[in-house]
Amino acid sequence: MEQQDYKYIDQVLKGDHRAYAYLVDKYKYMVYTIAVKMVENEAEAEDIAQEVFIKAYRQLYRFERRSKFSTWLYTIAYRAAASKLKENSLDTAPLTDELSDTYWSEEISTEAPPMEASEQQRFVREAINQLPKLEAVVVTLYYLDERSVKEIQEITGLTAENIKIRLFRARKKLEHSLRFLLE
Repeated sequence: MEQQDYKYIDQVLKGDHRAYAYLVDKYKYMVYTIAVKMVENEAEAEDIAQEVFIKAYRQLYRFERRSKFSTWLYTIAYRAAASKLKENSLDTAPLTDELSDTYWSEEISTEAPPMEASEQQRFVREAINQLPKLEAVVVTLYYLDERSVKEIQEITGLTAENIKIRLFRARKKLEHSLRFLLE
């Protein structure tokens, strides 16, 4: 998977600007989701995503392939969103339902029998949205995007221990919030 990314990166670095469109298309939802989870504003998240891809394009020659391209891009997205948060001094309101729709592509049917997978996903999504922002981001990266602790460390700048603590706390909160699903 990453080898294909490297092929496109090489093409971009050789002057084929159209090859960058592949990378943008592949990672646009990932970048947008990180931004929207942090700034909690869809319009600002779209602006951040656009800025991230422009910055990544301009800095592509600096990508050293010591980590995955997606991790490098996540790092840019995380830092851009964190910068926007500082700039706007936003409070820590819970995330809205529509913010996590990227991860749950199945329609939730109101006619479905109780506790079908789609309904369980809705409850999990709502519980994640109630977590503090940074915990929600770490949970999203680790469980939904299947990123390693090392990758999350590179993206967020948090220590591995801090990430593990945040995951532990988030799991406890989610377990408490979702106890009825486990019964």
